[in-house]
Amino acid sequence: MNENIFDTAGKINDLLNDSKEKEAREELIKLLDYHETNQIEYTPVVNHLIRETGLYPYIHINTANWEDKFVCEAFKVDTGENEERTLHREQSYLLKELIIGKNIAVSAPTSFGKSFVIDAFISLKNPQNVVIIVPTIALTDETRRRLYKKFASRYKIITTPEVNLGEKNIFIFPQERAVSYIEKIDNIDILIIDEFYKAGITFDKERAPILLKAILELGKKAKQKYFLAPNISDIENLKESPVTSNMEFIPLDFNTVFSEIHKNYEEPEATNTDFKQNKILEILSVKNTKSLIYAGTFTNIDTIANTLKSHLAEKHNATLDNFSDWLRINYCQNYILTDLVKKGIGIHNGKLHRSLSQIQVKLFEEPNGLDNIISTSSIIEGVNTCAENVIIWANKNGRPRLNDFTYRNIVGRGGRMFKHFIGKVYLFEEPPQQTNTQLKLEFTDDLVTSLDKEKFKGELTREQEIKIIAFNNDMDGILGQGVYEQIKNSFQTFSPSNLKSIASDMRNNPTEWNGLVFLNSANVNDWDRDLYLILKRIGGGAGAYYRDMVAYIKAISQNWNKTIPQMLPLLQSNGVTIEKFFEMERTVTFKVATMLKDVNLLYNHIFQNKVDISPFITKVSHAFLPKLVYELEEYGLPRMVSKKIQNSGIIDLENLTTPIHEAIAQFNQIGLENLKGRISNLHQFEAYILDYFYDGIVAN
Repeated sequence: MNENIFDTAGKINDLLNDSKEKEAREELIKLLDYHETNQIEYTPVVNHLIRETGLYPYIHINTANWEDKFVCEAFKVDTGENEERTLHREQSYLLKELIIGKNIAVSAPTSFGKSFVIDAFISLKNPQNVVIIVPTIALTDETRRRLYKKFASRYKIITTPEVNLGEKNIFIFPQERAVSYIEKIDNIDILIIDEFYKAGITFDKERAPILLKAILELGKKAKQKYFLAPNISDIENLKESPVTSNMEFIPLDFNTVFSEIHKNYEEPEATNTDFKQNKILEILSVKNTKSLIYAGTFTNIDTIANTLKSHLAEKHNATLDNFSDWLRINYCQNYILTDLVKKGIGIHNGKLHRSLSQIQVKLFEEPNGLDNIISTSSIIEGVNTCAENVIIWANKNGRPRLNDFTYRNIVGRGGRMFKHFIGKVYLFEEPPQQTNTQLKLEFTDDLVTSLDKEKFKGELTREQEIKIIAFNNDMDGILGQGVYEQIKNSFQTFSPSNLKSIASDMRNNPTEWNGLVFLNSANVNDWDRDLYLILKRIGGGAGAYYRDMVAYIKAISQNWNKTIPQMLPLLQSNGVTIEKFFEMERTVTFKVATMLKDVNLLYNHIFQNKVDISPFITKVSHAFLPKLVYELEEYGLPRMVSKKIQNSGIIDLENLTTPIHEAIAQFNQIGLENLKGRISNLHQFEAYILDYFYDGIVAN
């Protein structure tokens, strides 16, 4: 053992003797990084220190003594893979608590490896129904891919609405879809909420009540609950809240990587206008590695993208060149991403097409793929990816400044177990003041009035029960006695107060709503007046925006028959760029579609002349694509490739009655190479896309 290693090992041992385990573990991780950088084999002393700090997966068996080897074997578990995996000490502790049936809310760092605990639980307990709620569609696909490989032979893995249940099921949903399954799932063995801090209004004002409703309703049917989040110090009123009353909160400060913070904002020239641009180029030039660049705002994304585009050389990488060409053909000639990817740069935000985001993350994970991703907070909310470098360009999260919770979440993306022992974090602006984050689960009026008073009797306060009664009486006055109580769980949006406002408007202004039937017309020009009025009334915004939205919906009614480059000129006068196209599609397929469903439901309980616009709503919710094509995009198959599959006559993706699981079975029956050979005019990058797609639908 060389002298430096010996001295550092002694320092780590002293820290352990002084009961300073966290500091000892951090020093050990830096020592392991030194070993990896200099390709030094671990000695028995280093292995022993790894065991003492609980980082059992890092032990090198070939140089370990028998005690350390025994620990590696003792902490191995089946996580659904071909071979057992060694858990670290705190993972093993959590798994043990779950196995004995405890309800746990755990806060643990990003690098903790929480997914291994879920996988091991499923392997060991073999539950019948597992429900996993995640915050985004991207995390839905990522989780599905991981679990499909391990458990598809034993479970039906359900991620989309309106799927028939199997004998054993793993449901993976964002909260909005979870709510739609409340009446369909009779019993749940374990309810898992990933990123459960999203149930706090402080973190997600718009969607927190939806998540709380899903937790409350599904929690009634769950034998066990497991909630996961990073950086939470406490849960307010843990034992008093109906959400967490039977749960134990376990905060774990157990890092498997070390964050090396570089305070670039303290440098003398930091206030200089060009400082950030020069500094980012300097950082990226030091080492060819992976870097996540947190921009903070969409404007900053443009600034960073233009800086890197101007100064970084092209990689001359065949895959990235093909990706660039494919983007140019299928999206837009002037789309900045077409130039960036050739230089190893990606862009990630919440507005992109799902498959486009997934492809970029896939390329970022590959050694010879994308080197850098410029991102908003979507990279920490939407995917579980990490990098050696994290560059925080601005202390912003849109308009507001970053809070300490989000800042630590971004920092936690630096480093990854078995890849980068040390995550290098570069701060271009002073970070927020460090604070403890207490999660507060608030019952808003909209949440309370959406609940069934009898079902939650004993869990609601008297004041909350009175609010439910008063709201139900108001709705009965509009819809008829007892009607709202019968249909309340059929509503798709989550704002009873908005429902009440729309219902009142229908009752008081019937002539403004008498054109609903025109939305079923095959002539898109028949949609103009009534679609505009409906959007304006249910959205409550400025008229000009809704005129643009109507124009957009009319344009994408040709989504399956025209390419995006063909549709964009139709929207040029409305100022719709490719970035705006993405944003508006997300708004239409999620918000507009769900609001129209609620409008249709209210209309048919208020007016005698019944109208069913569900055919139009279905088209809107799928961006006017065939249902299967839209669903397959969540699996990583872009619509452009689906179009070629359809035109080649391989699988009928236009069939409205084919369930997604049956379509996946057809893909597996045909096989990857056979499919590639049968598609006409397959672009070289589309072969890469199909490899990625099949990787997510083939079990081990």
